[in-house]
Amino acid sequence: MTTRRSPPPSVAWLPGLNFFLADVRDGLGPFLGIFLMSRGWQADDIGYVMTIGGIAGMLATTPLGALVDASRSKRFLLALGAVFVIMGTLALFISSSFAVTAASQIGTGIAGAIIGPAIAGMTLGIVGQDGLAHQLGINEAWNHAGNMISAAFAGLLGYYWGLPAVFILMGLMAVGSLACLWKIRPQDIDHSVARGLEKDAGDTSFDTSALRVLTSSVPLLLLATTMMLFHFGNAAMLPLLGQSIVSQGLADPSAFTAMTIVIAQLVMIPVALLAGRSAMRYGYWTLVMAAMLALPIRGLIAAYWNSPWALIPVQLLDGIGAGLLGVALPGLVAQILRGSGHINIGLGAVTTIQGVGASLSPALAGMIAHQYGYSMAFIVLSAISSIGLFVWFFSAEVFANHKPIYKRSDEPTRPITTIPP
Repeated sequence: MTTRRSPPPSVAWLPGLNFFLADVRDGLGPFLGIFLMSRGWQADDIGYVMTIGGIAGMLATTPLGALVDASRSKRFLLALGAVFVIMGTLALFISSSFAVTAASQIGTGIAGAIIGPAIAGMTLGIVGQDGLAHQLGINEAWNHAGNMISAAFAGLLGYYWGLPAVFILMGLMAVGSLACLWKIRPQDIDHSVARGLEKDAGDTSFDTSALRVLTSSVPLLLLATTMMLFHFGNAAMLPLLGQSIVSQGLADPSAFTAMTIVIAQLVMIPVALLAGRSAMRYGYWTLVMAAMLALPIRGLIAAYWNSPWALIPVQLLDGIGAGLLGVALPGLVAQILRGSGHINIGLGAVTTIQGVGASLSPALAGMIAHQYGYSMAFIVLSAISSIGLFVWFFSAEVFANHKPIYKRSDEPTRPITTIPP
């Protein structure tokens, strides 16, 4: 029988850290499209510059994941990433020329790319594998709460003082994230556990390279492919919905964009908490499947219901999908690569591949919207996400038969689709 260690004091600051970083890690997020439209940008140019930033973040994520695995200064890496995201975003307030905007999105994409692996690695290093699913649910719930509250304030401030007020709010959230990060004690982070090793595993080093570990894992490759297709269909939907409604003069830009976020985040909070518990009973594969089912339906509603009221069902479905994936993705990578010592580079690699889809999505959707209208763009995005749904459905047997790289001697053999209680 093993004794579960009591959580260290730093666990109490992980929710706050995720809360404040919610408004920092993605820069302006969906407000970027609205902000650039107010400066005279067209839908296709907005899509192109968002793609440039997405590609930069995509290329940086895997090496930054490797850096997180190797680093014993994860708090510093997180702080550095948050500061650089804010600096890159503030550059847009000074100038919205194509060159400055592209440079800003490149810098923001690279800096933001380290936040996800660093939070996941630090969380794993603090709570361990046994507490990961539960803590991921809590982290994501607070992350979505941060998104919701910051979006509500951004909409309110933007309504009264204009979009520049959003920049001030981002700066305040960054200060809050740095305060929570300072309260997390370095000695509470086990850096071996943070990269996927076990305290009682003995010599778990591998002669193979990290690249070989990643490329030889069929479940990891299937997960990455599915996530690429998901984000190819998903990334452009929220900003495109805002642009579609605002371009027709059907809603106030700041208020409507804020509502798109608030509705989704209200759903994501309970879904994330439920996902943390459900993962221990049904497995991460099931959570991903449920998220994949929601996306095509979401796109079709946006395509055929040209009304501000379409915001409600579209963003309810977005909340379900994002709430589930926020818990399932890092948890599933940690299970697949358990014992390899390469969990964070694995998460970075999956994020890089999904970034291919996320970076191409705004450019493709913007081009289609410009040439054929917003409805056709939503239909194409739904079709792409449906392909990902089929890929994931037929991967079930592979995940059911996969075993973690490392397993404790006192732990019974279980398929990767379930998690030890």
